[in-house]
Amino acid sequence: MIRSAADPAPLDRNELVVAHIGLVKTLAQRLARRLPANVEVADLVSIGTLGLVEAAGRYRLSMGVPFEAFARRRVQGAMLDELRDLDWAPRSLRRRRREVDGAISQLRSELGREPSETEIAAALGLSETQYGHVLEELRTLDIAAVRQLEDTGSDRQPLLEVCIDPEEGPDARLERSEMRRLLAAAICKLPKRERLVLAMYYEEDMTLAEIGVVLGVGESRISQVRSMAIARLRTLLKDALRPRETRT
Repeated sequence: MIRSAADPAPLDRNELVVAHIGLVKTLAQRLARRLPANVEVADLVSIGTLGLVEAAGRYRLSMGVPFEAFARRRVQGAMLDELRDLDWAPRSLRRRRREVDGAISQLRSELGREPSETEIAAALGLSETQYGHVLEELRTLDIAAVRQLEDTGSDRQPLLEVCIDPEEGPDARLERSEMRRLLAAAICKLPKRERLVLAMYYEEDMTLAEIGVVLGVGESRISQVRSMAIARLRTLLKDALRPRETRT
């Protein structure tokens, strides 16, 4: 049987896996640095390797993208899916996130616009500095709350998926296709700076430090802006998913 270059033989796929194990380890270590100590790098590597094997099995040269770029999304997606399935985050942290989400949603309803960070901090009874620390704490939850999807939108730009907190039950979720539509609309409502940070982080695959250099602020501030953007997206999606009768 003659195989085309676009249909690599099993040996070729094995070689792809062996050649890119280092990518899995790098992505796992990068992710682990932003997670609690109880999340083991070895566990992330194991699940990421499974994602790499799947990527090697699905990859075709005819896709027109380098294998590393194709595999990166599969590996990251596998690790993030595993994190979402684990109850690794303290309940106190999840409770704090719900408090922040609640304040954002209520202020948005009262003000008729997106609230500023100063207004959110005041609603929570916190100083802006304290609120910044809260955003830093919540960033570990956001790691597993957002992922870049494999396909692209009509404008060929990568799509993101935001997961609603699983503790809120199945009625807070929607089919993925509908969620993507709502998410695209929600992103358009974000402040320009937050949209820019998300674009550089998820579409350009830049690190927080690299984004900080571009925008002229520290890495910790970029982390806060990213967490703020994700919090806004989550609350916008929750508001959109809320049954119509509860909005009136």
